[in-house]
Amino acid sequence: MTKISSKTVLITGGASGIGKLMGRQVLDRGGTLVIWDIDKFNLQHVLSEFKDIGEVYGYTIDIANTTWVQEIAKQVEEEIGPIDILINNAGIVFGGYFHENSLQQVDKTIKINAIAPMQLALIFLPGMLKRKQGHICNITSSAGLVANPKMAVYAGSKWAITGWSDSLRLEMKYLKTGIGVTTVTPYYINTGMFNGVKSRIPILDQYKVSKRIIKAIENNRIYLSMPWSMRLVRLAQGLFPIWFYDWFVGRIIGVYKTMDEFKGRKL
Repeated sequence: MTKISSKTVLITGGASGIGKLMGRQVLDRGGTLVIWDIDKFNLQHVLSEFKDIGEVYGYTIDIANTTWVQEIAKQVEEEIGPIDILINNAGIVFGGYFHENSLQQVDKTIKINAIAPMQLALIFLPGMLKRKQGHICNITSSAGLVANPKMAVYAGSKWAITGWSDSLRLEMKYLKTGIGVTTVTPYYINTGMFNGVKSRIPILDQYKVSKRIIKAIENNRIYLSMPWSMRLVRLAQGLFPIWFYDWFVGRIIGVYKTMDEFKGRKL
């Protein structure tokens, strides 16, 4: 079990969506909350909302900027202390076919969704290793398991972070470090990030998702896939020919059409 009480928890993208909801649960459990977010207005609003609930700190930061990440991470450890639980939650998506993406969009997506979580782990992991305790939760996506048109760059970034996250878990287990790693692969969530998406599979409720993630951390779960049917993806990919898998997932379930009317959240 990973106890959140009296622990310091850092959540990236913690000023909105499931990041904010998880932060509230951290405070309700008696943890110290550190929020990183690029949106200064949202961050100040959340800090004001949470200040009477528990101990909370906020830092405005663009995690795509490596130098900034290093500076703020050092500032956090000097002002607050070591991070016990790291929740890599921040993410970004640009819709459209791959060839419609700009070089800047590709760069930003990979930096925020894949590189930043690795860099944050590199920064805070040494302290966890020294203390022989800690937990890293990486919120990826079902897009890290299923290829999908009009989100090629996003899927690529999530495939990268999903593979890294579970590899990190195996390393921590092999080295007997006492550090837990949880990989979360949710379907679309109703946070506004995927506005316009049409899906036959029900879109997940952000309140339920945030609760399940915190529970997964507390229970040291290795994998959390939502909905439960996402657990069958790898089995189906291994059992069936690609043409059949594409036909079933694309035409029967309709996954390959979900991004056709994507609008997303204004950045």
